[in-house]
Amino acid sequence: MASRLFNPNTEEPFTLSRSRVDNFLECSRCFYLTNRLGIARPSSFPFNLNNAVDELLKNEFDGYREKQQPHPIQKENNLNAIPYQHPDLDKWRESLRSGVKRFHEPTNLILRGGIDDVWIDTKTNQLIVVDYKATSKKGEVNLDADWQISYKRQVEFYQWLFRGNSFDVSNTAYFVYCNGIKDKAEFNNKLDFKVKLIPYIGNDQWVEPTLLDLKNCLLAEEPPKAADDCSYCKYVTKSLTV
Repeated sequence: MASRLFNPNTEEPFTLSRSRVDNFLECSRCFYLTNRLGIARPSSFPFNLNNAVDELLKNEFDGYREKQQPHPIQKENNLNAIPYQHPDLDKWRESLRSGVKRFHEPTNLILRGGIDDVWIDTKTNQLIVVDYKATSKKGEVNLDADWQISYKRQVEFYQWLFRGNSFDVSNTAYFVYCNGIKDKAEFNNKLDFKVKLIPYIGNDQWVEPTLLDLKNCLLAEEPPKAADDCSYCKYVTKSLTV
């Protein structure tokens, strides 16, 4: 059940997370059922190892943030950047309770998202959106898979949020991508990672038109058709015919 449902008869702003916006782009029917009727998709299993990597990276970068010095990975990639220090950083990281918020007046929506990190370019003073990712696969990690469009939209949405809060934001975001090494002879109570910094030039121009379409979806009296590739809707349809 959604914590709060959209009410078309109120003037109170409605709050949506970044993941709910991505849900709309994946399947507008699932989005409608969640936010108008309180019928949410089943919860996914928690990625506890990924979460642990996120926390360790935050602790590590926070150490350099406190000293206002560049992290080794920033030096290795010849970036004129250091971890950004701001009193609201902890709030920005709280995706479930606060996050970075922006009020979108045309739709009367409050959008929010919890970031992993933000750096600052020491030459331009622009903020740099940073996201941590963890996996374990053979070969080099990259952003070439079709499903990784959600990763790209994620950092673009964060860029849009920060710009709405009067920050000057670089178009280039970075993924700190940690790839677990699994071809060692022994475990020895230790999991090693190969860490790669992947730049991505974002374009947040999709956000505004998406929010207008999303609001029209919320205002509709009936749910829209399911997306052709929505596995959740396919499962429901198949179950009803059995």
